Amino acid sequence: MDQLEHKTVVDHEYGASEIQVLEGLEAVRKRPGMYIGSTSSSGLHHLVYEIVDNAIDEALAGYCTEISVEIDEEDVITVSDNGRGIPVDIQVQTGRPAMEVVFTILHAGGKFGGGGYKVSGGLHGVGASVVNALSEWLVAQVHKDGKIYEMKFSRGNVTQDITVVGETDKHGTIVKFKPDAEIFENTVYDYNILFTRMREQAFLNAGLKIRTEDRRSGKETLHELCYKGGIREFVEYINRNKTSLHNEVIYITGERDGSMAEIALQYNDSYNEIILSFANNINTPEGGMHEEGFKRALTNTINNYGKKIGLLKNDDKLSGEDCREGLTAIISVKLEEAQFEGQTKAKLGNSEIRTLVNAVVGEKLEVFLEEHPAVGRTIMEKALTASRAREAARKARESIRRKNALEGATLPGKLSDCNERDPSLTEVYIVEGDSAGGSAKGGRDARFQAILPLWGKMLNVEKARADKVYGNEKLTPVITALGAGIGEDFDVSKLRYHKVIIMADADVDGSHIRTLLLTFFFRFMRPLVDGGYVYSAVPPLYKLVRGKQIRYAYSDDERDRVSTEMRGDNPNAKIEISRNKGLGEMDPHELWETTMDPEHRTLKQFTMADAVAADEIFTLLMGEKVEPRKEFIEQNAWRVVNFDY
Repeated sequence: MDQLEHKTVVDHEYGASEIQVLEGLEAVRKRPGMYIGSTSSSGLHHLVYEIVDNAIDEALAGYCTEISVEIDEEDVITVSDNGRGIPVDIQVQTGRPAMEVVFTILHAGGKFGGGGYKVSGGLHGVGASVVNALSEWLVAQVHKDGKIYEMKFSRGNVTQDITVVGETDKHGTIVKFKPDAEIFENTVYDYNILFTRMREQAFLNAGLKIRTEDRRSGKETLHELCYKGGIREFVEYINRNKTSLHNEVIYITGERDGSMAEIALQYNDSYNEIILSFANNINTPEGGMHEEGFKRALTNTINNYGKKIGLLKNDDKLSGEDCREGLTAIISVKLEEAQFEGQTKAKLGNSEIRTLVNAVVGEKLEVFLEEHPAVGRTIMEKALTASRAREAARKARESIRRKNALEGATLPGKLSDCNERDPSLTEVYIVEGDSAGGSAKGGRDARFQAILPLWGKMLNVEKARADKVYGNEKLTPVITALGAGIGEDFDVSKLRYHKVIIMADADVDGSHIRTLLLTFFFRFMRPLVDGGYVYSAVPPLYKLVRGKQIRYAYSDDERDRVSTEMRGDNPNAKIEISRNKGLGEMDPHELWETTMDPEHRTLKQFTMADAVAADEIFTLLMGEKVEPRKEFIEQNAWRVVNFDY
């Protein structure tokens, strides 16, 4: 056997014929995920961002003041700007028009030296060509020097050479494309996703006008965005449903060696921090050197100020967390050679930008606090209160640790655990009430399904500091059952179940319980949500019976369709339709068949596509301010007008 295997290897020579060379844009179509992250919805929308990024580069260079993004029928995208227009003359290295080179050759563009752009975002010059490669068709027009130049492409290949198609007194670039259904799982654009991204870009580029429009039938929507105050207005927007502790947004800016940093910050009365950082208009969700520089300077400045005004004694020191409680901050840096870590550009690696941000914030925040003593004292009092609460929370966490150690990390008495010990194969149902818990326990597959019943309304953590959360009798069973800790101690690698499923009734109380649990997970177990471990079970709304035939429906539309199917050729057949009133009223076998059986159930996964939007909705629904919540309910009540309570 060993000889046979050896001979097989020897016979198969590894020669030049084994090396595959992908010509032109074939590599992009072969491995699209390497260039746009995925072929799912995020990748689809990323196509638009790449073209818009090129227009914003023109704005950063001082040549573009207006950008338009439109969705037409059949999800065709049009991005236009009033910049200089892509060059149309011959590019020396290739002997082809620059316009063609930009759309057909990877790593070609004005971002690689030569004075095209000092500061740029985008995919290092691959943006336009990647979009072209992944489009069923693309048409590019350039208004330049009194003429309109046009090129057409299909899946990266030129179908019409550069052609003058008219005269113009305008300047700029228009790119129109249809994403390729052969590449993407779904080619339907979500206007709200595009609008949110464009609003972010408008905030980051003060004075730039960005117009977004959905022209699809039945979805007609138009927004015109322009923020003269830039990131100051961004902070105000994020804080609009919170109570700010000082009216004025603190704005800091500075430059050094061709790099520029601007920071806007404002404190509110919440217990959470929001820091959004950007490098060359690209969001860096994992932070990086610019965030490090900001945090270091903020902590040092507040500690020094506290000692200066006598609120901190010589040995007293506030932690970074203390100084950032209730803080909303935007950090935006522009630099010539941005060094991003990873293909997704989630983190900025330029060490020199840390020095710049640290110096600028340290110097100018100190001046601001001295010139605004009332604001300075307010920030200090907020940080001092946070410090006291943090110490109380630390003691509460230590108490939990000691208790678990003494009890051998005993699991909650109400938890019915599963037999499987591999977390990737297990799931826990967090169930409302003992009766529903009993049905779930009786109906589950005990090999991999655990049941944790809860009773009564739990703490709204949006209105409570950490020290009130740790040790709370309603939350402790959840913390202990999941086994991964809480807050800064949370370690997702210790999670005992990789599916955490909230199973509550399909009524107002059930929705409230789901929201309370989600708020807790978002604020104190954020990696749980980020990692996609949290789900909601979807119990049926209706039970339909005809004789011995029983079926279930999960919506009004499905109820009507199933009812028609059950009648068959007998329209007068009697169908008994009952509204499921609660999980506790379902028999164990019914709960298993409809809601818990992996072969037939429906689960909704909670994901974190937009941290700002998530923070906003939790603040809105669970925070202190009543008016914004009332307004939200009034505006959205029509969505649940047929909801059966």
